[in-house]
Parts: sequence; C-alpha cells; structure tokens
Amino acid sequence: MAEDDVFTFRDTKPTPDMYHVYDDSQKGNNAPALVLDHGSYHCRVGWAIDPNPKLTFRNLMAKLRKEKGKSDVEVLVGNDIANFEAVRFQLKSPFDRDVITQIDTVETVFDYAFSHLGIDTEGSINHPIVLTEAVCNPSPARQFMNELLFECYQVPAVSVGIDALFSLQHNFSKPCVDLPTSLVVRLGYQTTHILPVIGGKCDPQGIRRINLGGLQMISYLHRLLQLKYPSHLSSVTFSRAEELIHDYGYIAEDYLEELSKWADGDFYDSNVRKIQLPFTPAPTAAETSLNLEQQQQRRKENVKRLVEINAKKREERLALDEERLETLQIIQHQLAEVDDALAVKLLRQAEITDEHHLEQEIQNIQDRVSRTRQKMAAAAANLNEEGEPKKPTETAEFQEWLEGIRKQRTEILSRRRERQQRRQELTKRKSAAAQERMRILSMLAKSGGTGPGKKKEDTFGMKDEDWDIYKAVSKDGGGSDSEAEQEKLNDLESALKRYDPNFKNYSGASSNVGEGGSGGFVPTAEFYQLHIGTERIRAPELFFQPSFIGSHQAGVSETIGYVVKLYDSETQLRLVNNVFVTGGCANIPGLLPRLKKDLLSMRPFESAFNVNIAADPAGDAWKGARDFARVAPPSAFLSRSEYQEYGPHYFAEHHASNRRFALTKQ
Repeated sequence: MAEDDVFTFRDTKPTPDMYHVYDDSQKGNNAPALVLDHGSYHCRVGWAIDPNPKLTFRNLMAKLRKEKGKSDVEVLVGNDIANFEAVRFQLKSPFDRDVITQIDTVETVFDYAFSHLGIDTEGSINHPIVLTEAVCNPSPARQFMNELLFECYQVPAVSVGIDALFSLQHNFSKPCVDLPTSLVVRLGYQTTHILPVIGGKCDPQGIRRINLGGLQMISYLHRLLQLKYPSHLSSVTFSRAEELIHDYGYIAEDYLEELSKWADGDFYDSNVRKIQLPFTPAPTAAETSLNLEQQQQRRKENVKRLVEINAKKREERLALDEERLETLQIIQHQLAEVDDALAVKLLRQAEITDEHHLEQEIQNIQDRVSRTRQKMAAAAANLNEEGEPKKPTETAEFQEWLEGIRKQRTEILSRRRERQQRRQELTKRKSAAAQERMRILSMLAKSGGTGPGKKKEDTFGMKDEDWDIYKAVSKDGGGSDSEAEQEKLNDLESALKRYDPNFKNYSGASSNVGEGGSGGFVPTAEFYQLHIGTERIRAPELFFQPSFIGSHQAGVSETIGYVVKLYDSETQLRLVNNVFVTGGCANIPGLLPRLKKDLLSMRPFESAFNVNIAADPAGDAWKGARDFARVAPPSAFLSRSEYQEYGPHYFAEHHASNRRFALTKQ
C-alpha cells in the first residue's frame, strides 16, 4: 500500500426496513414458524421457510421527545435510528452482559419486528417461535420472555436454544441430531463463552464466561484514539471506532513480535492507515473577496428567511391558542346546562381543575392571542413592498452610530499598538524610553539615603503620584491588554460584522495586535488525519489479554486451556479436534492463526488439533435455528398448555438448548 494513501470514514447510515407482505401462504394451520436470533448486537427475524432473515437490525431502542416542553415521545428502533451518535445517550439495549434485563425494550423491539413482517392478526401471533437465548440464561430472564410471548402475543408454542449451538449444528450436523463433540468458542458483543459439547449436548459444568466482547474492544479503541488525538474528541466517535475495527483491525499471531515490527519506520509507513477526518479548508483571498453588493444580498436573504420562519412559528402558535380558546369557551357555555358530574368530566378532559381555573386559563389565552396578533401586525408594518424587512442602514442616525462604533474600535487598537511599541522600545538599551526609565531609577536610588551608612525610611507608594512613577518605569509600558478591554473590542467587532458590509476589508489588525504580533495557526488537511498504527492490533488483542483494561479474567486462549484440562486425556483429544469459533467478532482477520499458535503451545508435543471458524460467524445462528424450526418435533416446543401447567420458568429441552435443572424452593 502506498504511503500517501489516505482513507475516509464511510459513516454509513442504516436503511429503514421495509414493511413486508403477510400473504395467505403464511397463515392457517400449517403456518411456518418465526425464527428470532435475539442477539445483543443484531436482531435477525424471518420465516423458517426463507433462506435468509427478512429483517436484520441493531437491537437498540431510543425514545426522543418531538418538541421541547411537550409530552409527545417518538420511539425509534434499529434501522429507524438514522444517526446513532446523535442519540447515543438515549440508546437503550435489552441486555446486560447477554442477560435480558429490560423486558419493556424487548416488547418494543418485537413490536417493530412483527409489524415490519406484515403480521396483521388481531391480538395474537399465530406462529410457533424459535428463539435464541444466552448461555446458562437465568430463570427470571426466561420467565420474563415466556410471559411476554404467551401473555402479550398469545403465541401457540416457543422453543429456545443457544445461538452458538445452532451455529455449530448448521456447520457440522443435521437438525435435531446430536451435536458432534466440539469445543465451541462464542465471541459475542458483550461476553465471550467457551462451551464444551460432549455426547451430543453441551456440558454445563465446563462452560466458562469471559465478561468481554466486541463492545469492550470498540470502547478500548475509542479511548485510545481520544487520548492520542485530544484536539479531535468530537470527531472520534464510538461509531467511527467501530468502523475502524471492522475495516483495519486484525489479530497478531505473536503480539510482542508484531509490536517490534511496528517500531521499524519502513514497516510503519507501509502499514499505517491514514484516515482523513471531515475538513473544510480555509477560503482563499479570491474566494472571500465578495463585493459589497454580494454581501448585502446574502444578508438580505438571511434576514428574509429568518423573518419567514418567525412568522410561520407565530401563525402556528396562534392557531393552537385559538383552537384551545374555542374549546374552553364551549366548555364554559356548557357548564351552566349540565350536571356536576358531567361538568367535572368536561373540565378533566380539558386538563382544568375548576371553574376559576377555567376563567383564568381563558383570560391568559386571550391575552396571548392579542399579543401575538399585535406582533404579527407590527412585523407586517415593518415590511417593504417586496415583503422584506425595512432596513435602518440608510438613516443618518444609524450611520452616525456605526461611525461611533468604528471610532471606539480604532481607539482601542491604537492604544494596543502604542503599548506594544513601548514594550519593544524598552528592550533596546539606547532607545529614548529605556534611557528615561534608567534615569528615573537612578533618581530613586539617590533619594534612598542622605549619607554613608544611613538609610532614609522608604515611603515610596504612600502617595498617589508614586503610581505615575511606577507606570513610567514598569516594563509593560504602564498598561496591558485587560480582559475588559478585550471583551469590549469583541462586542464592537461583532456589531461591525453584523451591520458594516466593509468590515472584512479593514479588519485583521486586531488579530495581529498582541505580544507576538503574529497571525493565528492555519490548520491544513494533515492536521485532521488519524494515523492508525499499533491500534490496529492493540484493540483486538483484548480478547487474549483482558488486563489491558484492568480486567482480572483470563483471555480466550488461556480459558480454552483451562476448560480442556477439566476432562480426561481422551475427551481432551476429541474436544480439541474440533475447536469451533462463532460470533460476530470471529470475522476479525488473524484469529485462526493466533488460536492455532496458542493451542500448539498448550497441547502435548505432536498432538493433533483442529480449529474451524463458522462459514458466516454472525448469521449462522439464525440459519441453524431456521433448520431446526423446519424439522423440530412438537416435543422441542413449549406449548401454551404446558406453559399454563408448569409455569413461565419452564422450557422444552433439546440438543441445542440449555440444560433444565429443578428449581430449589426458597
């Protein structure tokens, strides 16, 4: 790759999901099952008869207030959120470390999914559902989900299974057949799991979880870039850090050896990725040299647009107030004709407490309507024949005021130049200012005593005229650029920028007046570039060294070695013969060589092992659940009658599900 290659952020925006057609083939007694891969990063929803999911969206929800001060709330889910960074602090996930904790968010997400699938049955979803869940999902979380599906959506049957085992089934076995003996490594968004599969089922005694996933990896890279580029904090967003991981991150086969390569200048230049941030270059002199007529025309258009916006807002407020006033007046007339119970009901509907409150509210709205009409009349009177606001710039009083502003600004700049010039002269030994300063200092020294060994009492500063002497001998020339003076200068220049079209032609002196007298820093495109070097391997290395973020847990390779050693030597050989890696983070380049290298160092000399990565690490869980839904027997589903008999914590156990244990009574 060439050294001068510069990349840019795609900043991809999600495309809103379409509403699919719910046709007759999906209804009736032989209705196909619904398959939901309810992941902590993506939610995939589709029919068991389809080759791919109909919907794939981020499993997030955001509640936004439409207008400030109003109670109307807009709920956005998944791909309806056009810009995640704009609502970053309003985003809400159903999960906490892969365990469902926000059941209301789950309901909102399911409403979104079912409505976009086109399901229009009243009050129920007449389809069996195959749902993925977390490894060793706690009973309260499963209870919440069963209650939601059976009580709220009235589904006929539900089957739950582990996403990683569905992925293993899709890659190595047939549906509803015992799973092959494997060591499944699930690299998720919030957690990582190591699952030993022995005898066709997952062994819960050997399962280990690492509280680390793609979320922590992206967050780590985000912090690294913010520390490296503190001047671009607003540009280095979480979404862009995620994009950098997906596009440029890779896992080093040997981390320390790879770091030593990055210390070489040639290797760094050939492998660093330069990312250009959004940058608007400073306009040239030719581009900024707009004539007076162009500037006036531009300002005229801006003022006209603002006037139209304000007029439209006034009209909208007036219409709302008049509608509210008419409603309250109708209620006021009806109060005398109805009984007390109906009167209270009418007042409550209008959000009014009593008749006194009603009269007060009517009076307030009438006053507000009157003021708004007066403002609209005044604004209309201030428009010329072309519908533009009359400008006072042609009046003599305005020109006189503008000239006064120019004069005050010139006086401040002149005083600053004089002070700067005096400071420069004081630095020269033979200048008149320096010689005058030395003369005053020598006179003060002579007046300090009247004879040898005798010292006169020092009273300098006791009199007001001593301050004049101090200002004369001080090195700053008897004054400095005070904050009050700078604030006044800023106010004057802001007024000139607004009302004086020629201000740019004679401005600029104030920016060069100061201690150094030099102009400001003009940034270039290179100043707005991110150089992604060792960060490409540091963030993904978190899976193998969680201590980077202060975690005391072991990495993926170390945990694999720990889980394998829990079994006898024969079972160990069978497990390592198929180390199966799945999950969205398995797409990071370099993962397969790294796991092979670490297993080679852990296993006995010349022992066999094999590492496989899912064909589609992110999507195989849904495809495996789809294959299961097509051929699963009724015993693999929890029916409505069983739900009512055994309770919401119960689930149907099968080869790809969690193990069911009897609940102990408290």
